[in-house]
Amino acid sequence: MTVSPNRNSQRLSELPLFRRFIATGFFSGYAPFAPGTVGSAAALLFFLIPVFSRPEVLLPATLLIFILGGFAAEAAERLLGQDPSPVTIDEVAGMWLSLWFVPLTVTTVTAGFLLFRLFDIIKPFPASYFDNKSGGWNIMLDDVMAALYTNFALQIIIRII
Repeated sequence: MTVSPNRNSQRLSELPLFRRFIATGFFSGYAPFAPGTVGSAAALLFFLIPVFSRPEVLLPATLLIFILGGFAAEAAERLLGQDPSPVTIDEVAGMWLSLWFVPLTVTTVTAGFLLFRLFDIIKPFPASYFDNKSGGWNIMLDDVMAALYTNFALQIIIRII
């Protein structure tokens, strides 16, 4: 099922506001160009909140967004077809997971952002497995895999440099 971006916006309005807010990664999925990149960047804005990067905040926030995102992505996929581009909550969860237990500096956050986008685009296995499946949880899991690759790469880079 192929749906035009304008049609996507119209169809998304069928979702309740909160579910739409979550599915679109706090409305970042409405970006007219590269919504996944915009969603990843929007996720980083939360790190401007001083306590957000603390593990006792970041870890449960990521898990909560993963759970809410799975349900919201499922609802959006029913309306728009498999892994629709306005659904960017997976990028939010993935970006947050990418930075778990990483010392946050401009360099590490920039590297995390670039690596996450790279892994999310090239989708090395098993991310590609989840990407080829339908369902809200698979939408979330392909980005979780990209985030795990990113976090692993960052942990290695931090220890080398």
